Amino acid sequence: MAAALAAARRAAGAGEVPVGAVMVDGRSGVILARRHNLVLAHADPTAHAEILAIRAAAKKLGAARLKDCDLYVTLEPCPMCAQAISFARIRRLYFGAPDAKGGGVEHGPRIFAQPTCHHRPEVIGGLRATECGELLRDFFKAKR
Repeated sequence: MAAALAAARRAAGAGEVPVGAVMVDGRSGVILARRHNLVLAHADPTAHAEILAIRAAAKKLGAARLKDCDLYVTLEPCPMCAQAISFARIRRLYFGAPDAKGGGVEHGPRIFAQPTCHHRPEVIGGLRATECGELLRDFFKAKR
């Protein structure tokens, strides 16, 4: 989660919503991809940290299925990202701060709980939640 937080801080420094994601090979612990939100920089509403990390790891491994990979994210993934996590068959999802307004895992549509969900990763939420949440709150406070 430390690497994901570092990525989130880079996002904040670039004026992006501070969310960071790190994809790890679950067998070796090797980091496959580190990404942060690039929605503004890419003028792309789908350029969320999770999507970018999934794409980078899939390209690095040459595989569309990341079944032995774990994803660390500083914020509960939105429904779009949760669905991408399911489609990628990610083994485990770790996230920091919950997102009552835009989350798609423990809030909102709860993608992994739907009967139509293709794959349900193991989910561990709340990792360094206070630190992850403060980073987001401070970012938005400074914007106002």
